[in-house]
Amino acid sequence: EMTGEMRASDADRTAVMQILEQAVGHGMLSLDEYSERADVALAARTRGELDTVIADLPHVRRQPVPAAPPEVVRSWMSSISRKGPWTVPPRLELITRMCSTTLDFTSAVLPGPVVSIEIDDYFGSVDLILPDGATADCNRVSTLAGSTSVRVGTGQPSQRLHIVVTGRVRFGSLTVRHPFGAALRRFLR
Repeated sequence: EMTGEMRASDADRTAVMQILEQAVGHGMLSLDEYSERADVALAARTRGELDTVIADLPHVRRQPVPAAPPEVVRSWMSSISRKGPWTVPPRLELITRMCSTTLDFTSAVLPGPVVSIEIDDYFGSVDLILPDGATADCNRVSTLAGSTSVRVGTGQPSQRLHIVVTGRVRFGSLTVRHPFGAALRRFLR
């Protein structure tokens, strides 16, 4: 049986990412281990490579569990704003055209330490505002005639909130930052 050589599908990768997310949630993996393994899982070409990432974790993976679908926000020529104590889904998909989108996580109700956001943006601006100490990984966002500006920590993933952003920004901008005035408040302390 050569399942190890079988090509990994998106469903296989999603199932493995879910196992990793659950392992972080249950304290079996640190966020560092999670982000290392997530990178391997996302790059994996075969099922064998995928299995190495979760070999030491308790799981049942042969039939990919249908992942809870991401919460999808679609918008066209408008502005979207999530502020205050809004409930953040573990996975969020933004499909925006000519929109200005602001997601403010500073007072949000978080599902766990890792939030995945997939962006499909065209001619828009996406502004993610993270609380002090939160971190982001935007290395897998591809831009075409657009810009990505990350002004939060990107190294050691935060234990409180680590946002993983993937997807595409075309003719638009993605900014990940702390609230305006956070640096000033730190300075004044």
